[in-house]
Amino acid sequence: MDAMDPVALARIQFAANMTFHILFPTISIAMGWVLFYFKTRYTATRAEHWMDAYQFWVKIFALTFALGVVSGITMSFQFGTNWPGFMMKVGNIAGPLLAYEVLTAFFLEATMLGIMLFGRHRVSERLHTIATFLVAAGTTLSAFWILALNSWMHTPAGFVMIDGQAHVTSWLEVIFNPSFPYRLAHMLLASGLTVAFLLAGISAFRWLKNDHGPEVMASLRTGLTVAALLIPVQIVVGDMHGVNTLEHQPAKIAAMEGIWKTERGASAVLFGLPDAATQNNRFEVAIPKLASLYLTHSWDGEVQGIDAFGDKHPPVAPVFFAFRIMVGVGLLMLAASWAGVWQLRRQGAPKPWLARLLVAMTFIGWVGLIAGWYVTEIGRQPWLVYGVMTTAEAASSVPPTAIATTLLMYLLLYAVLITAYVSVVFYMARKASGLAKPLFPTIDRRRETQHA
Repeated sequence: MDAMDPVALARIQFAANMTFHILFPTISIAMGWVLFYFKTRYTATRAEHWMDAYQFWVKIFALTFALGVVSGITMSFQFGTNWPGFMMKVGNIAGPLLAYEVLTAFFLEATMLGIMLFGRHRVSERLHTIATFLVAAGTTLSAFWILALNSWMHTPAGFVMIDGQAHVTSWLEVIFNPSFPYRLAHMLLASGLTVAFLLAGISAFRWLKNDHGPEVMASLRTGLTVAALLIPVQIVVGDMHGVNTLEHQPAKIAAMEGIWKTERGASAVLFGLPDAATQNNRFEVAIPKLASLYLTHSWDGEVQGIDAFGDKHPPVAPVFFAFRIMVGVGLLMLAASWAGVWQLRRQGAPKPWLARLLVAMTFIGWVGLIAGWYVTEIGRQPWLVYGVMTTAEAASSVPPTAIATTLLMYLLLYAVLITAYVSVVFYMARKASGLAKPLFPTIDRRRETQHA
C-alpha cells in the first residue's frame, strides 16, 4: 500500500476519527441506564448512598457526552470532504437515517440533559427521574439509527438502483436489514460491558484508597453484577452474529478465522501468522473441524476460504488478530467479573489483588470494542456498501498531502483529549474520596477568602 495513497489516507483518517468518537457514545449509552437505575433505587429506598452514586457518575456522563458530541460532528464532515461518492450514490438512504437520529434521539437527549444535570432541586423528584429515563432512552435510540445505517451498509436491503443512485423501496427492509438485530444487540451489550468495568474499575480504585463507603460498594457491586450477567449473553449473541455474517459476508468470516481455502470440517485457528503471499498461516495452532462446528453447527460443514472471493476480500491479518483480541478480552471479562461477584458474595469486599486487576481493567471495554469494530469495518473491505459500492469509488480527489496534514493534527489532538479524559475521570475519583488536590488552587483560595 502506497503511504501517500489518498484512498488509504482517507480510510486511516476516518478510522482515527471513528475510533476516537465511538469510545464516548459507548459509555453514554449504558451509563444513562445505570444512572436511571441509581435514581430509581434512591426513590424506592431513600438511601442516600444511591443518590451519592448518581451524583458522582452523572458528572462522568456529562463529560463523556460532551466529547461524544464534539467528535461526532467532526466525523460527519468527512462524508463530504473525503467520501462524496457515498452520499451521491446512497444519500437517499443514509441522509434520512442520519436525520432521524438527530431529530428523534439527539434532540431528546440534549433537551432532557439539562434537567438531568441541573434540575434536581428545581423540578420534582419524579420529573427528574423521568428526565434521566429519557436521556437514557435517547442514547439508545441514537444507537438504533446509527446502527441501522451501518448494518445496511453491510447487508443492504429494501432499495433499488436507478441511474446510479439508491432509491428506497421499503424503509422497514432498510432499517431492519438482515444483520441489524445482531449488530444492535452486540453493540448494546458491548456498551453495557464497557460501563460495567468502568464502574468496577473506578470503584475499586476508590476502595484501594480506603474509601469503603456504601456509595463505592454499591457502584462496585453494580458493575461486577452487570458484567457477570452480560458477558455470557454477549458470547451467545456473538455466535449468532457470526452465523449471520457467514451467510451474508462469508469473506469476512474467512479472514476472521484465517481460512485460506474452502473446505469441509474447517479447523479453528487459535494462533497463527497469516501470510498473504503464501496463502497460509505460519506457526498455526488449530483444533480440527471446530470452526465448521460453531459456524455451520456441523462437524463437516463447508466454510468458504479466501480463495473463493478472488480479489474481493479484506486484508486477512488485521481482521484475524483483531478478532482474537476481542475474544481474549471477552474471556478476561468473564473471569474477572465472576471472580469479583464470588468474592463480594463470600466476603463482602474484593481482595486487594482483584481490586488492582479491576483498576487495570477500567477501560478494558474500549479495547474489546475497538477490536470488534475493526473486525466489522476492515472485514467489509473492499466494499463500502457491500456488493454495491467499493471504498475507492466513494473517495474524493482531495490531495494526499492535505489528508496527511489533517490526519496528523487529528491524531495529536485525540491523543491529548483521551489522556485528559482518563486523567479527569481518575481525578474525580480521587476528589470524591477526599484525596485530590484542587486543579486551580489559586481560584479556590480566592473563593474561600470571599466567603470568609
